[in-house]
Amino acid sequence: MHPAVILRITGLLLMVYSSTMLVPAVVALIYGDGGEKQFFFAFAITLVSGLLCWLPVQNRKQDLRVRDGFVIVVLFWSVLGGYGAIPFMLGEQPHMPLADAVFESISGLTTTGATVVKDIDSLPKSILYYRQQLQWLGGMGIIVLAVAILPMLGIGGMQLYRAEAPGPIKDNKLTPRITETAKALWYIYVTLTLTCALAYWICGMSVFDAIAHSFSTVAIGGFSTHNASIGFYDSAAIELVTVFFMLLAGVNFGLHFLAWRRRNLFSYWQDPEFRFYITVLFSISVLVFCGLLLASDYDDPLLAARHALFETVAIGTTTGYGVADFSGWHPLLATALIMGSFVGACAGSTGGGIKAIRVYLMFKQGLREIRRLIHPNAVMIIKLANKAVPDRVIEAVWGFFGIYLMSFCILFLAMLATGMDFITGFSAVAACLNNLGPGLGEVALHYGDISDTAKWILCFAMLLGRLEIFTLLVLFTPMFWRH
Repeated sequence: MHPAVILRITGLLLMVYSSTMLVPAVVALIYGDGGEKQFFFAFAITLVSGLLCWLPVQNRKQDLRVRDGFVIVVLFWSVLGGYGAIPFMLGEQPHMPLADAVFESISGLTTTGATVVKDIDSLPKSILYYRQQLQWLGGMGIIVLAVAILPMLGIGGMQLYRAEAPGPIKDNKLTPRITETAKALWYIYVTLTLTCALAYWICGMSVFDAIAHSFSTVAIGGFSTHNASIGFYDSAAIELVTVFFMLLAGVNFGLHFLAWRRRNLFSYWQDPEFRFYITVLFSISVLVFCGLLLASDYDDPLLAARHALFETVAIGTTTGYGVADFSGWHPLLATALIMGSFVGACAGSTGGGIKAIRVYLMFKQGLREIRRLIHPNAVMIIKLANKAVPDRVIEAVWGFFGIYLMSFCILFLAMLATGMDFITGFSAVAACLNNLGPGLGEVALHYGDISDTAKWILCFAMLLGRLEIFTLLVLFTPMFWRH
């Protein structure tokens, strides 16, 4: 491990990140809400901190090792969460204590969308924009963006990409060079964002709201500029646009790249993970729709269908937007939606959860074990798109699932220890570990009323989910630190 190189890269990344504080400062000047000072101060603090990290080791140029990559990813996300909290603490509206500010910052960067703000509509425009920007930057991962520019600084980036990229198969690259891979991902990301913003504006959103919601939609974040989220607009057109782009953002970005390069939309349906992803969301939406009709929650079947589809896609992709308070629906429907977030979006997307490919592989592995009971001597191979999946990948998937469940149980018990009730604790951990946002019980609308201890635990859960368990937990093993 090279501590000097790790410190140098962290300093560089902090300096790059400091520049993003200037954009909400400009927004504050445009709208005259008086918030520019807190962002200028935050910019200065972050820039100086980065310089202090970088200057003593600026000439230490060595290749990154795998261990260095893990440390930088974890260190940067945690440090960035702290520096991202500065504007929330320096402002007058809102003026957040440390726990609330860090929670809001980490929730944004990890695209969780859980908020401690009780009245979003009262926030100044600069803070509203800043919350959305946090999610947009976190959507594809600050590290992937850095990978695109680090080679220009003489720093290799494959170790960073492997530590940050979601999904069980991390060595697949869209292009031969990691720099080009990162650029391809961001071209797709930016294109989707611009297209989404334009669609929102055409459907009736203001320019500010269209840009803000395009950031959190494509990032699968869920932050909104209104208390009622997307339900504020009461527009079927806006809801359909949101559903469409949430679905797109939940798809493996490698598939977007492949479909664009081949000029063939059929590439999506050829992917088994995509088919499984769509099937799960469709099945849950049908269940919710039927449940709403049977429970007589809606007199209008069309409105029930709209809300069932929207809430299923919003929760299933771990976006967290809302057009209705699903926590008030029948417990079966609310639980089904929360359980859908455990599956989550596709690997290589901006979504959270276990990831559809892992659940799909576990399902196929389960079927293989059933067949082995009948044919114990048969050789059975698990395939994806007519290609054999190595047993090493299957083992990694089950290992991930086991650690995931163990982490969930420990975090859930920790929440109960803070005095939280069962339903609130269960849904809060599920919402944060899956990077979902809204939960049930006391956290259905916001997290502002829970204890500071619970907020710190959930901050850890959000980081754990965003970094897909192993990337973070590996730092807590003695083996990692041995020479």
